[in-house]
Amino acid sequence: MSEIAGLLAVNFTGLLAVILLLWAFAATIRDVSFIDAFWAFGMVLLAWGSAAQAEIVGAHAKLLLGLTSLWGLRLAIHLALRWVREGEDPRYTRILAKTMETRGWSWAKAALLTVFLTQAPLLFVTCLPAQIGIWASAGEGVGIIGWVGAAAALTGIAFESIGDAQLHAFRRNPANKGRVLDTGLWRYTRHPNYFGDALSWWGIWIVVLDIGWPPALASLIGPVFLTFTLTKWSGKALLEKGLHKTRPDYAAYVERTSGFVPWPPKTKV
Repeated sequence: MSEIAGLLAVNFTGLLAVILLLWAFAATIRDVSFIDAFWAFGMVLLAWGSAAQAEIVGAHAKLLLGLTSLWGLRLAIHLALRWVREGEDPRYTRILAKTMETRGWSWAKAALLTVFLTQAPLLFVTCLPAQIGIWASAGEGVGIIGWVGAAAALTGIAFESIGDAQLHAFRRNPANKGRVLDTGLWRYTRHPNYFGDALSWWGIWIVVLDIGWPPALASLIGPVFLTFTLTKWSGKALLEKGLHKTRPDYAAYVERTSGFVPWPPKTKV
């Protein structure tokens, strides 16, 4: 128990140090939007930090490390490129402005306390399946449950990647301004990227389950928290609130399209 506690403590300390460096950089450019890209890349760092400390080279640990890296690097690159193209995210602009107005904080303090120091523990908790799973893997091989989890994670990564690509292509067409994307994967769920995100981490957790119940139960909060975040907190709920105001056809889209899990659209009787 002390070994895994020490590993997690080192990981969190390293994560906090990186977060503070990123905050210092954000203060120089007055933009925190790149934190979304680090959300994914930070989990890759935590997974590799776990592997380095555990000194494990078994197939099970390599599978967890590979899945986490594939998911994290793909999403981090996607979000970083979006930030470079589109600039500051209006969501963060509103959050910081409201915080500065209501609390009387400076921009730097608002960014530190409402964005960076909030992201660090949430990122850490979400990544617990990879961290604990890599430590608990020892030299074990991968069983049937592990391969089922890997298949689910890869399906989630593919689903999320395709959904992001379809949305990017849709937005590039000026004729689609103000319209709702309801083709491709977006015909079956209003948030294929969020669904793919959740499925990826449930798959990674199932790979941990292949090791046994103790590490699986210890890390279950990761996919549970991520799913809650994407469906009830800062993901789907927050995004749709804005879309209802800016997309006239969005209400009709909501009526016929599944909110999260892919499902054939409803047809009018």
